[in-house]
Amino acid sequence: MNVMGIIFANDATMGDLTSKRTMASLPFGGRYRQIDFHLSNMAAAGIRHLGIISRHNYQSLMNHIGDAEEWGLELGEGGLEFLTPYAMSTTDRYRGKLENLFSAMDFLEYGSEDEDEYVVMADSAILSNLDLTKIIASHIESGKDITVVTKSGIANGKKLLDLALKLDQDGEIADMAVNYAAPEEYLASMDTFVMSKQWLKKQIKECVARDKYHMDRDLVMGLWQRGLATVNVYQFEGVAMFNESVEEYFRNSLSLLDKKIRHDLFGRNHPVYTKVRDRVPSYYGEDCEIENCLVADGCFLEGEAEDSILFRQVTICEGAEVENCVIMNDAVIGKDAKLEYVILDKNVTVSPGAVLIGTKDRPIIIQRGGRV
Repeated sequence: MNVMGIIFANDATMGDLTSKRTMASLPFGGRYRQIDFHLSNMAAAGIRHLGIISRHNYQSLMNHIGDAEEWGLELGEGGLEFLTPYAMSTTDRYRGKLENLFSAMDFLEYGSEDEDEYVVMADSAILSNLDLTKIIASHIESGKDITVVTKSGIANGKKLLDLALKLDQDGEIADMAVNYAAPEEYLASMDTFVMSKQWLKKQIKECVARDKYHMDRDLVMGLWQRGLATVNVYQFEGVAMFNESVEEYFRNSLSLLDKKIRHDLFGRNHPVYTKVRDRVPSYYGEDCEIENCLVADGCFLEGEAEDSILFRQVTICEGAEVENCVIMNDAVIGKDAKLEYVILDKNVTVSPGAVLIGTKDRPIIIQRGGRV
């Protein structure tokens, strides 16, 4: 059995956080990028032929992944490939993942025409520690055309879900909807799919020929509604973080302060790997007060921090106060500054005495390299 993987890097709409990077390269959890979770999931399942599809701002992503050695992958044809940029549509606007896949058809054509070849596709906005070997086995055992990985507890009648599914008493799909604020009884798709490579290639060509480009609406739901595809639902029981908005990203980042959540996300099935950057240990000043924080290496801490995520080489000067914040690499918080409910991107400098106070639902964001 041969399995290839595809990760959609996504041109995200998180404002300043993604103005110069893809969703896949968004820093998360003190040391990681969001794509690290998907690369680690696929590498742990033995998937070695892997494509990353992106459109814009992919330089940061390529710099992070490098030669892919940290994930046990090999950069090059037949290994890890950057499928960037995909062909633009004639209207110069993004029309959906099926257009991505149609442009990456050469990648899908690589290898044999074995009937037992499968494709695992994942979206970089949703983080989890998946055992893909179990998911692939579930797909094969089901004998169905598509397997959708889902999560309960996400649907709440407010959050718009890319794909929502409702099961009947027998565990079969009773309803399916896209871009829908589904009620609690629905399952949320984690935007991870498994399909036969030959079947997927055929459906991509059929959909694109009919001006249909949306993965969820046109391929999954559309074919299911018309009785042209069968769908298997795999329900994931672990932690799944939907980082699809600034508010969700901020809330999920701070949730890592919960030991149970942290251990599930980073070690449920396998470790999560990232690019190695050797730094000196963090320095804790004699009068600093650090409480309930995740602190990466290389930090210089002389002030106070509470309930916060501190990435590598963060400096908190004497008298500074940081609470409920996400502080990314190389940020410097000046003497006597006060920050609460703030996201500082990389290389931000906060002047001495500055005060930045956001709210839990509307954190203040300071763009990469900014000075306040």
